[in-house]
Order: sequence, then structure tokens, then C-alpha cells
Amino acid sequence: MTDLRIDAREAENGAVRFTILLPVVALVVFGGGLTGMMQPAKSSQAAPQPDARIDINHASVDELMNAPGMTRTWAERIARFRPYRTKLELLEHGIVSGVVYDRIKD
Repeated sequence: MTDLRIDAREAENGAVRFTILLPVVALVVFGGGLTGMMQPAKSSQAAPQPDARIDINHASVDELMNAPGMTRTWAERIARFRPYRTKLELLEHGIVSGVVYDRIKD
């Protein structure tokens, strides 16, 4: 097992220097072991057919509720802050959270 302790030493000018052990630095610099954690989860669902998609600018709250994972609260927020140029504005402007956006984006 690699020793992951951080050694804090006081420098000559009174500032504290942090010395990290070489294996930790190598892990961060070369990404060994972190690459698997950084990849996004793959969606197991295929995108719906074009005729099954919902127009976020014109759909009623009840129509928005047909999106998988949609709740009434999120549907009402989407309707309240219209119009949108792209569906990404839902995420960029904080209308829905990233988790909700991932569920409903298709």
C-alpha cells in the first residue's frame, strides 16, 4: 500500500510548505487509476423517435410530464422560464439540475 501522508513543514519565512510523497504526485500527474472515475456514465436508453420528442417551448406541463424521470416541479420550472434557444439552456441557466437534465435530455 502506498503511503499517502502529507508532510507539512514550516519554511524559513514562516509559511507552511506541503510536501506530498512521490507516488501521490505520480498518480495525479500521470492519471494512473483516475481515468476510470472520470468517464461519464453511458446511457443505456436510446434516443426517442423524432415524433415522440417533446418541444420544451410549446408543451404543456402535462405533456412535459411524459418525459422519463420528469416531475411536476421540474415541468413547471421549464414552462415558467420559457422561451429557450436550445435544450442546454435548461442546464446553463439552472432551470434543472445536471441529474435531471441527464434523465430528460433525450
